[in-house]
Amino acid sequence: MITKARSVSVTQYGICKLVVRRYHGRSMQCNDGQWVHSGDWVGELHLDNRQVLELSRSLGPNRAALMTARQLRDALNQISRAMESTPELARVTALTGITLLHRGIIYGLGFELHPMNSKWLRWTTTHYLRLLLAVMHPHGTRRVKQSSEKLNPMVLMMTKQSLLERYRQDVISCKS
Repeated sequence: MITKARSVSVTQYGICKLVVRRYHGRSMQCNDGQWVHSGDWVGELHLDNRQVLELSRSLGPNRAALMTARQLRDALNQISRAMESTPELARVTALTGITLLHRGIIYGLGFELHPMNSKWLRWTTTHYLRLLLAVMHPHGTRRVKQSSEKLNPMVLMMTKQSLLERYRQDVISCKS
């Protein structure tokens, strides 16, 4: 409900939901040189926790992580195609998200990692995501306790240009 109130659109793309809203935070320079400033339009990615939980329960945590990455790649392909045809996405300058799952999986998808600058947001997000992981992971709180120093949230960022360059090729190669 809150997500819908603070956004222009909310659309499901496979395993994730894309929320188009204004970026609020410090200006960030991305690897391709583009800046994302407070007030710019971004597509905020949210994994569908129910789908991830189902994968984890049916396949186990390791296979679920691989399947989640594959399904996220498929969702990014869908978003890339939609960027060129959906008016709400025309104004988006970057995709962004917050995650604890930044070790390994994210680099293969094309995201950059940036630290969370707001201490309050970092603290709140850390506790929320750790609680979510404790509930969703088969080893629950044991997993969170064993890895708590590694479970620090990071901001994911991928500019629209990077998304289109990376995933447009996937779309083209599938057609060949």
